Amino acid sequence: MVKAPQPLAQIENELGAAMAARKCWRCGCFQDTVNALRRSATINATLGSLLEEAHSLFEPKRYDCLGCEMCWPAVAQNLAAELDPALAEGSHCATEAPETREGWPPLPGDFQVIRFQAPVAVCTLNSDHLIKELSDTPIEGLSIVGSLHTENLGIEHLIRNTLANPHIRFLIICGEDTRKAIGHLPGQSLIALMQHGVNEKMRIIDAKGKRPLLKNIQPEHVEAFRRQVQVINQIGKIDVTALQDLIADTVLGDPGPFANAPADVIPVPIEVAKEPSKLVLDPAGYFVVYPDRTHRRLVLEHYSNKGVLDRMFTASSAAALYTTVIEAGLVSRLDHAAYLGRELARAEHALQSGDDYVQDRAPGEIEHPPNASARQDETGCGCQPDKGESCN
Repeated sequence: MVKAPQPLAQIENELGAAMAARKCWRCGCFQDTVNALRRSATINATLGSLLEEAHSLFEPKRYDCLGCEMCWPAVAQNLAAELDPALAEGSHCATEAPETREGWPPLPGDFQVIRFQAPVAVCTLNSDHLIKELSDTPIEGLSIVGSLHTENLGIEHLIRNTLANPHIRFLIICGEDTRKAIGHLPGQSLIALMQHGVNEKMRIIDAKGKRPLLKNIQPEHVEAFRRQVQVINQIGKIDVTALQDLIADTVLGDPGPFANAPADVIPVPIEVAKEPSKLVLDPAGYFVVYPDRTHRRLVLEHYSNKGVLDRMFTASSAAALYTTVIEAGLVSRLDHAAYLGRELARAEHALQSGDDYVQDRAPGEIEHPPNASARQDETGCGCQPDKGESCN
């Protein structure tokens, strides 16, 4: 038997490895590749019998792509595309778009959101560990950090999530671009997209990845993305300190929110919050908060709305107190919980710093809930003048 020439021998080796792995038999990636190669006269002329054997192994498809670290079908088809360029335009990995959700980011993914109104996004490619390392100690100006594993659906998600946030003006691409020989090169493909765009078939021009076809977005989305963000190529870099410094430097060049997103991209609106106009007493009662400096602790007194002390709590931290009273069912309104958390934090700071502390009056004009007794003093904050407490 005459040995097949390169790269046909490599294609044969990759297909042989896939054929030996039963998980590939039911995988859409394997089946898609075999079918594509069978349609190629160039490849089928030499490897026809092998392709027929591979096709005979097909089982009912259970998944489109497992994201394996070693994807033999992907490597085989990339090699085959060197001999028959038409294969590069053929079928591709599963790229069905999930349903868009309300809010930002509108599409799911492996990312950590830091702050909406920040100009820098970081794409860690296949270095997933960088997500946690960069988000554990986020720096000002970092909006979102997430991974990118594929040059089709992954890049589509990245584009749509970025367009939904006009504040993102920079995209730092870092981390490792491929996992072993998976065949995906999302980083190189993303750089190619920014440099050259897409052709009439929505294939990323000059992308070297497995199947860089964007079928769930429109050309105007791609062009808007290319105008909105400036890509900073740090592919291969995983030094967290250096990346943090780069983020800090990049923020200084923020040009402000992008104003030319496609008409169908609706970002999350920024609403102006209103000051409270009324204060409704909590039917569960009210609290008096003060630091006990002698014993270095916080004290929390709970009163019924008739002004009767019924519970007392002490702790060294605000967290211990608000957790305890919530579990005890002594807070029934969210506005009261927010007020109590704020006052406990202020009292804790005063205890630690030595600053004076006077419990603030809750905001708004008092309004008694239905079927609740009004308090004798209508401060609405829980201060008891006869106990020496006062309101600001």
